[in-house]
Amino acid sequence: MSTPFDDVITEIRTRGFHNHRLENHSGTVSRGIVRDLTALCEPFRQDLTTGRIREWFDLPSPGGRARKLDLVVAEPSGDDNRPDLGRLRLCVENKSVVTAHRNRTNRYDDLSDVLGVLHQKKPDAILVATVLVGLAEKVLNVPDRVKPFLSTTQFVRRIQPQLSSGDNTLWDKFPRAVSLNRPLDAARTVKKFRELPTRPPGRTDLIAYDYVLLVPVFIDNVNPPRVARENSLGIDIDAEYRAMLDRICKAYTARWHL
Repeated sequence: MSTPFDDVITEIRTRGFHNHRLENHSGTVSRGIVRDLTALCEPFRQDLTTGRIREWFDLPSPGGRARKLDLVVAEPSGDDNRPDLGRLRLCVENKSVVTAHRNRTNRYDDLSDVLGVLHQKKPDAILVATVLVGLAEKVLNVPDRVKPFLSTTQFVRRIQPQLSSGDNTLWDKFPRAVSLNRPLDAARTVKKFRELPTRPPGRTDLIAYDYVLLVPVFIDNVNPPRVARENSLGIDIDAEYRAMLDRICKAYTARWHL
């Protein structure tokens, strides 16, 4: 099946590179999850189309935190412009560990930190995390080490058309922009994120995610990117994505439609 992560890959091909600093894949993933839930989960569709719930993207995190919540689905507050986090239904956080797997701990901490805050607001809210896990052993760090050292005209006209096209001269052209990942880094990243607490259906007392989806991808900003459906991590992304949607729908139905 097509997934929001395939949409992310299409956008990277068009842009030429993945900006790991901005996590600019997040909005695409969030919108795709809402789209697919609306198509596959009738109770969710009913509530969304009637306005009982709404979706918000990049919402400032409660408690004065600097981070934003990638996707919030909640009942609207009285003024109808803001979500009522006391009536939160679904929150999705989207991360990526592509360029430097040493950042896995920071991204893990980000996902851990948000759990307590949201559970305090609404213990039975459905909490989901998705993580792009890069398989490439070297990545051209375009946002930090290529783009800032060129004028906009130079980058757009000379470099951007070469990115993600398979032009391997880029490795030699920008040697200082090459970030190296060790062969076992992806497996270690998967192992780390599988340490995030998850809870079985019905255990809303536990401070844990309802689902953590790990998505292997090949993104090096030089060769054409792809969702790595063939991978050595034992992850069937299509089956896992369907399972995540099914888990969300069953939890949504049980918590607000029975």
